[in-house]
Amino acid sequence: MATAGKVIKCKAAVAWEPNKPLVIEEIEVAPPKAKEVRIKIVATGVCHTDLYHLFEGMHKDGFPAVLGHEGAGIVESVGPGVTEFQPGDKVIPLFLPQCGECRFCKSPKTNQCVHAWDAGVMSTPDSRFTCKGKKVLQFMGTSTFSEYTVMNQMSVAKIDPAAPLDKVCLLGCGICTGYGAAVNTAKVEPGSTCAVFGLGAVGLAAVMGCKAAGAKRIIAVDTNPEKSEKATVFGATDFVNPKDHSKPISQVLSDMTNGGVDFSLECVGNVGVMRSALESCVRGWGVSVIVGWTDMDDFAARPIQLMAGRTWKGTLFGGFKSKDGVPQMVKAYLDKKVKVDEFITHNMTLDQVNDAIELMKHGKCIRTVLSVSPQ
Repeated sequence: MATAGKVIKCKAAVAWEPNKPLVIEEIEVAPPKAKEVRIKIVATGVCHTDLYHLFEGMHKDGFPAVLGHEGAGIVESVGPGVTEFQPGDKVIPLFLPQCGECRFCKSPKTNQCVHAWDAGVMSTPDSRFTCKGKKVLQFMGTSTFSEYTVMNQMSVAKIDPAAPLDKVCLLGCGICTGYGAAVNTAKVEPGSTCAVFGLGAVGLAAVMGCKAAGAKRIIAVDTNPEKSEKATVFGATDFVNPKDHSKPISQVLSDMTNGGVDFSLECVGNVGVMRSALESCVRGWGVSVIVGWTDMDDFAARPIQLMAGRTWKGTLFGGFKSKDGVPQMVKAYLDKKVKVDEFITHNMTLDQVNDAIELMKHGKCIRTVLSVSPQ
């Protein structure tokens, strides 16, 4: 392409400081260095983790930054030593790298990679972005709220050229996280009873994962009654609103299930809900998985909960090894084995990113997809 090897000036939504609206700016995106790929972002979802960094985590060293980590695009150019990608390839940027070489990547036990970004500032120390003479950080190493981004090849997944980018962008975070939490991490069993707490995109994907794994009863839990209908679309058999009950939700679920569920998934990112999810599990073999992202507070439970045979575990990106898992999930979508379109409630443009953030903040959407660049 004519832009290869040159700095690209393009539009991006910059978070200059925490707790403030994003600002549409012209930024400079440097050419890719060795083993890097420059990607034209076509579409991106807006995920709660973007809001978490902006309004909750608010780590002072994590700004200015370009947020966004749930995108899809087309390779514009590649740096020296890149053989896996070429200009024109359809790709999904990955916030979780897979180098394939480290002890984590070589182990079937985990999807962690030694090259993951710093969980405090939630960005990589190196950035290819500048704006008004200042370095701008790449959130989670990705930054999909920009027309172009640069990433190491170990953080990029090549996908089927038939995939619609304005849909499969959601497989870059939320859907894989929830679906994989059920299938890979909880290892939901056929005929089991499950409870999913929190029915945003991640929770609904967890419901879909429980159904795919063969669960016979899936109880969806949310304080917003409007989420009930959507949960049914993804496979929930029951809906419970904790606000409708005077008893603790764990007691309500225990009464409904003869002592508790076999599997519970917390998809909110709230330490109180994490405890409720654990306590909703049946003793002896109940498994509870922490899926919702937070790093603000300690969590707590009585030791007897675990001594009685429950297991409490966490997941990142649904346990998928990113470069392997994302193309598989794209294929599953194209084969109509997983739903994606049903998560999208709103379509907007990058210029409307603050409106999309407001929708999510107030629980008025499941996923908003922003069109970033024309294909």
